[in-house]
Amino acid sequence: MIKSHKLEQGYFYHIYNRGNNSEVLFKEKDNYIYFLQLLRKYISPIADVYCYCLLNNHFHLLIRVKENQLGISEKNPGQMFSNFFNSYTKAFNKKYNRTGKLFEERFKRKKVEDEFYLTELIYYIHANPQNHGFIHDFRKYPYSSYKSLMSSKETNLKREEVMEWYGGKDYFEAYHLISTRSLKKRKNSNYFN
Repeated sequence: MIKSHKLEQGYFYHIYNRGNNSEVLFKEKDNYIYFLQLLRKYISPIADVYCYCLLNNHFHLLIRVKENQLGISEKNPGQMFSNFFNSYTKAFNKKYNRTGKLFEERFKRKKVEDEFYLTELIYYIHANPQNHGFIHDFRKYPYSSYKSLMSSKETNLKREEVMEWYGGKDYFEAYHLISTRSLKKRKNSNYFN
């Protein structure tokens, strides 16, 4: 059994998981939308979301656990994620007349401990649909945060902070394009797993 590390206040984490036995988590557009609504409901009180990507059988999130927020001391971030996934599973099971667990045992989390990893991770999360062959150009994938971060529309994502890491929107876009050219080199890397 994989040991789960406590989500600590003030730290960034790469959160990811997949369907039990690689089962599909998202069958239709409404599933993706509902997952994001639940993410906002359960996770926004305890963590900021910087980017995400939802694929049919797995997902990736970059979050930062909030610190010294009113009420956060009573809310265990790990338990809030558990509540989030349980709520999605119940709704999914009801809609598709199924029973049992939907996700693998425990969601995986990796603490982000340096700026280089953080910068690469944002690209990695956005490029995931292209990396897995779901789409030819990840920028056109509808269920990732890339378009929201590039947009000027209102978002719950920490867009300004993300753009600051890259030195602005133009550099954010350029980094993603340059990194796409070296995507093949990253495919076999275990750096993000």
